Amino acid sequence: MSLKNAYHLLIALSITLFSCTGTNKDPKRANSASETQTSAKTNQAANILFFGTSLTAGYGLDPGEAYPELIQHKLDSLKLPYKAINGGLSGETSAGGKGRIDWLLKQPLAIFVLELGANDGLRGVAVSETTANLQAIIDQVKAKYPNAKLMLTGMEVPPNMGDQYASDFRNMFKTLAAKNKMTFLPFLLEGVAGIPKLNQNDGIHPTAVGQRIVAKNVWEKLYPLL
Repeated sequence: MSLKNAYHLLIALSITLFSCTGTNKDPKRANSASETQTSAKTNQAANILFFGTSLTAGYGLDPGEAYPELIQHKLDSLKLPYKAINGGLSGETSAGGKGRIDWLLKQPLAIFVLELGANDGLRGVAVSETTANLQAIIDQVKAKYPNAKLMLTGMEVPPNMGDQYASDFRNMFKTLAAKNKMTFLPFLLEGVAGIPKLNQNDGIHPTAVGQRIVAKNVWEKLYPLL
């Protein structure tokens, strides 16, 4: 990402940060059978939890346009028995996520996708603090569902935050992924960040078209885990 695009990204993110699913002759028996089949199908589906910020929540978009929902369409088209759960929350920080994750872990998980840290970076939160919070979230998932597969999505901050901070922030995700043996996507917004036509007027949240690219980025790393 160029310095010019990074500068625009910083401004847009700063503004956004603070503004902010045969015929049966007996109808009753037919309905009952249908409900049973639907229930069985639901019970067989393994949950994929996408836990993150407004980028995951689909800020500014219509229902069904965020990347977790787009991935659900892909899963359905391939007849794969998974249910994508959108656990995104606008403005979420790593500290907020640490306090919220326990509630979402009440439902069984097969795959956990972690997308947090962007808002920490914009606030200039110490990388060591963000690292500790993300590790605490990962630890909670591991403790509750030791067989769940884990995936981490990386994020970037503009160099305006300082070269050292930007470098430490970027490396944080890579280090966490390696330490916890997580599938790693280096940059969630690859091919979207800094491209005006793929972002909303705030310059940071992807449009519906931009979210399709994000979904593609995530899918390429997620598919081998299914």
